[in-house]
Amino acid sequence: MYSKAIIMGRLTADPELRQTPANVTVTGFRVAVQRPFVNKGGERLTDFFAVVAWGKHAEFVAKHFKKGNMILVDGRLESREYVDKNGMNQRIFEIIAENVSFCGEPKPGTGAGAAKPASFETSDFKELDDEDLPF
Repeated sequence: MYSKAIIMGRLTADPELRQTPANVTVTGFRVAVQRPFVNKGGERLTDFFAVVAWGKHAEFVAKHFKKGNMILVDGRLESREYVDKNGMNQRIFEIIAENVSFCGEPKPGTGAGAAKPASFETSDFKELDDEDLPF
C-alpha cells in the first residue's frame, strides 16, 4: 500500500503550535493551491488542503511560516472520522507532513518566509590571471 501527496501553495493563516497531552508538538494548517487551468468563466479555482505536522516539522512550520507564505509539503494522505458538535459523524482527509520546505518568494507585505535569492554584482568578483588558477 502507498499514499503520497505533494502540494505547493500559500498558507491561509498563521500556524499555531500546540502540545498533545503526551507532550508531542503538533500544528495544523491549511494550504491554498491554485489549479493549473482556468474554468469556462476564465477563473482560476483554488483548492484548500488541511495539513498536520508533528514534532520537529510542526516546530519548523510554526517558527518560519506565516499567513501568505509559499510552502511545499510532502506527506501522506490520511482520513479520519470524528463526531461534530451536532452529533453527526464526519470524515475528513488530511495530509500528514513528512517534509516541509520553503519555496518561491514570500507574498508581498508579509515580510516573512523564504529568504530572497542572493544577487551578485560584477564588482563583487576579482579578476584572476592564468597564474592564479589551480589547474
